Amino acid sequence: MTGNNPKKQRRRRGVILTEKGLEKLHNARIEAEYVENKGNRYTLEALSEKTGLAMDTLMKVFACELRVDKQTLKCCFRAFQLNLCDEDFYYPPISSKEDTSYSVSCDPELPEGQVPLNSPFYLERSPIESDCYNAILQPGALIRLKASRRMGKSSLLTRIIDYANNHNCAGVSLSFQLADTGLFQDLDKFLQWFCANISLNLKLEKKVTDYWDDLFGSKISCKIYFEEYILSNLKNPLVLGLDDVDRLFEYPDLADDFFGLLRAWHEEGKNRDIWKKLRLIVVHSSEVYIPLKVTHSPFNVGIPIELPRFTPKQVQDLGKIHELNLSLEEVENLMNLVGGNPYLLRLALYNICLKRITLEEILTSDPHGASHIYRDHLQRQLWSLKQLNSDLLEALKKVVFSSDPIELDVVQSIKLQSLGLVDFKSHKVVMSCRLYQQYFQQHFWEVR
Repeated sequence: MTGNNPKKQRRRRGVILTEKGLEKLHNARIEAEYVENKGNRYTLEALSEKTGLAMDTLMKVFACELRVDKQTLKCCFRAFQLNLCDEDFYYPPISSKEDTSYSVSCDPELPEGQVPLNSPFYLERSPIESDCYNAILQPGALIRLKASRRMGKSSLLTRIIDYANNHNCAGVSLSFQLADTGLFQDLDKFLQWFCANISLNLKLEKKVTDYWDDLFGSKISCKIYFEEYILSNLKNPLVLGLDDVDRLFEYPDLADDFFGLLRAWHEEGKNRDIWKKLRLIVVHSSEVYIPLKVTHSPFNVGIPIELPRFTPKQVQDLGKIHELNLSLEEVENLMNLVGGNPYLLRLALYNICLKRITLEEILTSDPHGASHIYRDHLQRQLWSLKQLNSDLLEALKKVVFSSDPIELDVVQSIKLQSLGLVDFKSHKVVMSCRLYQQYFQQHFWEVR
């Protein structure tokens, strides 16, 4: 793996439109002006509102003289229903004025939580993003976004919400991890909490008690609140992203009622204009392992999106973003250890970029070592298993020491997959990567 010269240059994140890219954007702008603006040219202010970009940034984009962030070009292209391709931009060489005779520290982004909207470290998994962007603008849309932990679900959700906000929608994201455990024991309190949070995010006055009626019950009261207060007070469509919905799987009665409500709203959106304004994004880590009636489930309608692991080409691209030139052999070696898990890959590249460790050391060091880069993550995985139940640990033990795919209880398999620890091979499971196998094998040997 080759890095930079000792005299390190500044990061070159800025790009400029090529002639082809500028022409593509120009033609799309003219078409939009004809379709959306009665043939009148967009003012700079109108373009700023349409793209969500500052006016001075837009001037840089169209001038094609000064660098802008690649994410800026993506936002600009998306506003005109375009995808940014490699042929649409280029990285200009650094001029002598921009060169530096002193070392500039590498400044990669710590891979924790969701990737910020303006981050150059977010790697798109085309065509997933564009499919989601197109879908969410459709009346009554429902997107089901699924992947195991640390695969980028929340980062994608944030981008769908942001895209919707930039296209005349009101976007709200709500994680069920924020709900107190006691709320899951009482449907009435849970739905009131749900309605109050949506109001808060939309900067609407909380009027839950005004619309709640014991005679109608919780679900009808919740529907009335959404229909007569929230949706009626919004001029634009509401894009509602519900993250970590699998937390409700632990409370089957509540889940059956709430998911049935979401399904009913989605069905309303097929026939009634007021409900066409509601677009849902349901985000979960695991398959649905609780019994839900076919006609009450939101998990068998809408558009299913499952985030795949990174490919070798994407890992190489991620390495370039970290200013690391990874050979195909180095990529394969790293992926043999951690698979295509975005978080594990980014954590490795982050530490290599900071010169805290080499790739060879990552590949050969003991994952139980106090200074190992994955130690904290692995301990959190172990803690999660213990928190769920001891039977899950015993189930994982069978997989860890098996040389072939094995069959487990369905719910155990699903829960292990949601943590990213196993992959399905038909109806059987195998460990998802060598790192987890090494760590848990050693753990089970030590606790014998």
